[in-house]
Amino acid sequence: MLALCWCSMAAVQAQETKIAWLSTERIYNESKLAKLASEKLAEEFKNRERAVQDLGNRFKLSSDKLEKESPKLSESERARRQRELFDLDKELQRRQREFREDLSQRTNEERAGISDKATKIIKQMAQVEGFDIVLQDAVWANPRIDITDKVLKALDK
Repeated sequence: MLALCWCSMAAVQAQETKIAWLSTERIYNESKLAKLASEKLAEEFKNRERAVQDLGNRFKLSSDKLEKESPKLSESERARRQRELFDLDKELQRRQREFREDLSQRTNEERAGISDKATKIIKQMAQVEGFDIVLQDAVWANPRIDITDKVLKALDK
């Protein structure tokens, strides 16, 4: 029985497993598709970003003005302006949160498209080059098995 186990283990070890690795972060940052998506998102969100920045500037100016004029104001006027400032701060925080959430969602959508295209390329490459497994985002991988550059070149065509 022991001899049979040793023989089967030797047969498994005799087969060479071909492993590849790629960095998805490099795919998302260095590919032409990623750069185009980044430019597209910047253009799509520039007006909203500017509006949020303008609201932030308005809040800062109002806050500074209230702080400067506070000693001269009546109690009721100070309370009214503090409420206005509080409401403006809430609005600013809401818009910032919505902006971040929408930008994150759109970024994820663009990355999903890039990922789909990259996955097709990786599957084709795995079949052609005979990879048994393709790993992504490993803690460490030998550069000898890194196929990121090949995938980037194919993706950029």
